[in-house]
Amino acid sequence: MEIGEKLRELRIQRGLTQEELADRCELSKGFISQVERELASPSIATLKDMLECLGVTLQQFFSDSSKEKIVFAPQDMFEKEDPEEGRKITWLVPDAQKNSMEPILLELEPNGKSHILPPLEGEEFGYVLRGQITLAVGKRKHIVRKGGSFCLHPSVTHYIENTGTKPAAVLWVSTPPSF
Repeated sequence: MEIGEKLRELRIQRGLTQEELADRCELSKGFISQVERELASPSIATLKDMLECLGVTLQQFFSDSSKEKIVFAPQDMFEKEDPEEGRKITWLVPDAQKNSMEPILLELEPNGKSHILPPLEGEEFGYVLRGQITLAVGKRKHIVRKGGSFCLHPSVTHYIENTGTKPAAVLWVSTPPSF
């Protein structure tokens, strides 16, 4: 891990110049510059002071959260097929339950249907990629064709079904995660 580079990134994120950080830490601008260029190493106490001035703890600084995966390939995704119900769900972001939103790809064969979802706090968004679907919200039903979308705050039971004759696919995003 490049400590100087990481300190530089934090300083810039906070909108500070080397001189401003040096003043806050009671260090010289030259020392800050040397640390950022990996020409000098701060003591643990000095590093702790620098981080405190940047609003970060030692634990946060050395955690690996910056290595969190943000791009996913098909092999990272999880699929579940349910041929009896005529559906296949692909979770597009692994472990999305820990996030604020959960995107899935829902593929429905003709007469296929999603799970019946109870009312929930949050929002759901869908975009029909292929075919057409019927969105059932309580007792109301809405037809959504390819290229169409929906957005709802589901206060009643709801589901999606493919009442057409061709396969359908929907990009469906829920916040908070509910799938």
